[in-house]
Amino acid sequence: MNKPQQLPLDFEFRPAFGGADFLVTDSNREAVQWIDRWPDWLSPALVVYGPPASGKSHLAEVFRQKSQANVMTHQDLANDQPRDPAGAAGAWIIEDADRYLGDGPPEPLFHLFNQIKEGGGSLLLSGVLPPARWLVELADLSSRLNAAPTVGIGTPDDGLIGAVLVKLFADRQLRVSTDVIEYAVKRMERSLAAARKLVKALDALALAERREITVPLVRRVLAAGD
Repeated sequence: MNKPQQLPLDFEFRPAFGGADFLVTDSNREAVQWIDRWPDWLSPALVVYGPPASGKSHLAEVFRQKSQANVMTHQDLANDQPRDPAGAAGAWIIEDADRYLGDGPPEPLFHLFNQIKEGGGSLLLSGVLPPARWLVELADLSSRLNAAPTVGIGTPDDGLIGAVLVKLFADRQLRVSTDVIEYAVKRMERSLAAARKLVKALDALALAERREITVPLVRRVLAAGD
């Protein structure tokens, strides 16, 4: 029996999540370039938007590790703590900022934005839609958000999902054929979380049955998840 072909990893990787990797492809390259450019941003804020499971949180973690950013929860933001310029320096992250503005008052984000600007800090915001489509009931905040650089992340394409699968299999020291990758990519959910779940399930089943990971095995795991 021929051994499964070892697939090449022709993608750029960035460390994130304490040892996992963020893959750089056409769908997220522009956003990664903005993160690389920090702290030389021309604006105090950057907005990254994209559909759920497109990698926004993963990219935010890349930024956190690069900048040692403070991560603010929505509750932290709603507390609206005053900060002097020194206290607002450095980098800050607020994920799902559009969801916060849909549920909470806009003034805390407006105040934080001004504090960070005065302190020479940087603010990374994420959302599903670009800020021009956020529900912002404060004109001054809307103006600041719309003036900030905005970059989108696309839904993971076949190339990215395939590369993620290859990397996840390689992390577990599993060798798979190109047929396995191609079969899975065409039939699985388009998300990075789904890729991690699929590889974990395949590893467990292959170990339990003491067999290689093949297309029929992938078919069984995908069918079981429907």
